Amino acid sequence: MVDHIVDATAPRGRVEIRSGVGRRRRWSDEDKGRIVAESYAPGAVVSEIARRHEISPQHLFAWRKAARNGQLALAADEAAVFVPVMMAPQKAEVAKRSALPSITIEMAGVVVRVECGVDVGWLAAVLRVMKALA
Repeated sequence: MVDHIVDATAPRGRVEIRSGVGRRRRWSDEDKGRIVAESYAPGAVVSEIARRHEISPQHLFAWRKAARNGQLALAADEAAVFVPVMMAPQKAEVAKRSALPSITIEMAGVVVRVECGVDVGWLAAVLRVMKALA
């Protein structure tokens, strides 16, 4: 009695053959930092990024932990960008109206005035757009 018949004519799944010394790869700190920075992008999914770079999600999470502990530097594109701030004297009537401290940022012909308590994520998005315009 035959329990199972194998059909050899059906297409098989993808087979990947790796040659060389072994599967272990060496990643430079710059590559690790770039991949970790990519995983912190808004809307990024760690498992998709890990799959794209052919590493396990656990491996990527270990790199992210190293970055949080200061053992791994993120890519320069994701590093904080500072712009020069110039203090200007306020007019007397404006100072009377506004009791909260504020910051004025001018770049590429665009002026943004920020008061205390602004959402930092929103401000970062606005500054990224301003940088793209410059």
